[in-house]
Amino acid sequence: MATFELYRRSTIGMCLTETLDEMVQSGTLSPELAIQVLVQFDKSMTEALESQVKTKVSIKGHLHTYRFCDNVWTFILQDAMFKCDDRQENVSRVKIVACDSKLLTQ
Repeated sequence: MATFELYRRSTIGMCLTETLDEMVQSGTLSPELAIQVLVQFDKSMTEALESQVKTKVSIKGHLHTYRFCDNVWTFILQDAMFKCDDRQENVSRVKIVACDSKLLTQ
């Protein structure tokens, strides 16, 4: 199963990467094992989001920038409003990265 490395730039992904770097620097973990952990993280995040997240969100905002490169869409919205069920959250700026899930099965 192929995966994207997008989730490594999330808060939890960056914390994991920093921790693995510290462990490699101190000698408690080999670089090869650290890479295996990151690859497993990518797979686990993809599987978890695919199978466990069922909530739908609507997003409205002013489109500042968009781009499509290597089958990846990137949108930057300003003054975005996220609506989920009966909740609403306003965000001044948000970056959305979207990939074609069909690419994961190739």
